This record gives sequence, structure tokens and C-alpha cells, in this order.
Amino acid sequence: MSPDTRSQKVYLSPPFPEPILLKHRFTKSYRHPTLDAQITRTRVQMEARALVRCQRAGVRVPGVRLVDAAVGVLGVEWIEGASVRKVLGGGAEAEDEDEDEEADVEELIMRLIGLEISKMHRADIIHGDLTTSNMMLRRLPSPSQTSEIVLIDFGLSSTSLLVEDKAVDLYVLERAFASTHPDSESLFGGVLEAYSKGMGKAWPPIYKRLEEVRLRGRKRSMVG
Repeated sequence: MSPDTRSQKVYLSPPFPEPILLKHRFTKSYRHPTLDAQITRTRVQMEARALVRCQRAGVRVPGVRLVDAAVGVLGVEWIEGASVRKVLGGGAEAEDEDEDEEADVEELIMRLIGLEISKMHRADIIHGDLTTSNMMLRRLPSPSQTSEIVLIDFGLSSTSLLVEDKAVDLYVLERAFASTHPDSESLFGGVLEAYSKGMGKAWPPIYKRLEEVRLRGRKRSMVG
């Protein structure tokens, strides 16, 4: 996994009976101790609840294994695989692959990403930090299904019914594609195509708001 470590320390437990990723939100000395404890407890609880709610909605996320909000510790299932950012980044192995085969793999990954995000948004969960670093490509032993996308790191997640929040979630991912993966317009287009099918009738208002969010983003860029 490739979790966000800006406000937490991450540990991997021994495999007894399975490895667990332990995320510890450490104390912030610049905050009042009472406020810091309250914020830490709330964030751990929110992340755990978001993961559980996602699982109930059929979204592929790490399973929750341990919650100790009082000390700021969350234990989740270890996901064996590679981040989508690493997979799309190419490298020596990618250069040896057939271009058509590579394009087919990318198309599959985009479709899987769009599907998982649509399931998450139908459950009214907002990720808050959608990037290709927070998506894992997990390969499965079953010959009938070779891989799946697992969304990780829900530390900034929230619950919302608002179209605006879902559009912003998508816009964050679009900007992540633009900054991380060259010539990514077609890739993100594949994500949106699968997402729109997953959202059904809920898609048109989200797309309209996404266009508005994009416009606001371009205006901010122009102003600097």
C-alpha cells in the first residue's frame, strides 16, 4: 500500500495470522492537547466508519481490523499489489510490453477505477484525496478475474449527499491525473465513462457540476 504519511506514522504488523497495516495519528504539539485528542479521535472514527460503509456498499477497500480512537490507531487489511500510479508510470517492464496490450490494460484499470468510485459515491462517501497513489491494483489468484482496484487511505473522507462534493472528488482525481500522468486526458475519460454508467440517472447533475468546478479551477489558475 502507499498511504498518506503527512499526519500519521504507518507500520506493518507481522503476519499472525495476516499482516495488518497500523496507522497511528501522532500528537500535534502545536495544538492544544484537548483539541488535538478530539480531532484525532474524530478522524480515526470517521475513517473506520467510511471503510465499513464502503464495504457494505460493495466498494473494494481494506477491511478494518483494529480501531483505538483514543490513542489514534487504526488497523486495516494489508493490500498486496502495486499502486495505480506506479502501474501507469511505466518503466523498463512497460517498454517491453506490446503497445496494444498495454492500452488494453490501461483501459481495464480506468474502467475498474470508475466503477469503484461510482459505488463509493452511491453510498454517499466522499474520499477527499482521490489520487492514483491511493488506488491499489490487487492481482487475484482466480483465473477468471486477474485483478481488481482497491481504494485506500480514507483519512480525509466524509459523508455527503451533495452533488458538489462528488464533483469535487472527481476533479481532484482529474488534477492528479494531469499532474502525474502525461497525456492522461483519454485515461480520465475512461474513468468518467465507467463512472457515469455506474451512477446512472445521478450522473447528469454531477457532470454539470464537474464542469462548473473545472471552470472555477481554470479561473483560479489564471489569477494565480
